[in-house]
Amino acid sequence: MVQSASEPGSPRGDRSSLSPTHRRDQASPVTGISAAGVPVPQVSVRRSSRRKRTVTAYRDKDTIVVLVPQRMSRRDEVAVVDDMVQKVLAREARVAAPKGDRDLAQRAAELARQYLAPAVGQTPEPYGVVWVTNQQRRWGSCTPSTRMIRLSDRLKPMPSWVVDYVLLHELAHLVEPSHSAAFWRLVSRYPHAEKAKGFLEGFQLGVGQPPTDADDVD
Repeated sequence: MVQSASEPGSPRGDRSSLSPTHRRDQASPVTGISAAGVPVPQVSVRRSSRRKRTVTAYRDKDTIVVLVPQRMSRRDEVAVVDDMVQKVLAREARVAAPKGDRDLAQRAAELARQYLAPAVGQTPEPYGVVWVTNQQRRWGSCTPSTRMIRLSDRLKPMPSWVVDYVLLHELAHLVEPSHSAAFWRLVSRYPHAEKAKGFLEGFQLGVGQPPTDADDVD
């Protein structure tokens, strides 16, 4: 799904001659799911009269925003947008998530030291951090009584910053078992928290699932 808009102060482009891939209707629920299990992103194309030649693309939560010159033809736009979206996705894929349980546990320890220890005065230490195959409706789960953290293997093909968010979310439950204000303050210390949350919400919308934050504590 592609939403088109103009940057502030720029005229809005017309809506003619659009391929099915690049629609310019109002923002709609995301997308679809790729063969690799990764959500196909919503794309927002924004035209700017200030841009003459340059094209820029970046991710904003579950949306990839592509900035193009106001005078670019629709035919060129389709080709450029497709290319820029693929570059963003390829850049994200190059930073792979941990594949095995040992690497996952090591990454959890790094995140706990970097983001949680400064806030709580000590490093939260889980008893174990493992990938599991039986969590089809939850991204992760934490059992504070046993200090076990489990991540769904559906996360493996997703960008590492998304996996990091889920890890930090579950690590924060070792400090704050509920989804309290104090819990969310801990999670918000991760700089990509909102972007990752939007990414996962986009996936869930794509497969018709509700958000799952509320039931990740056992």
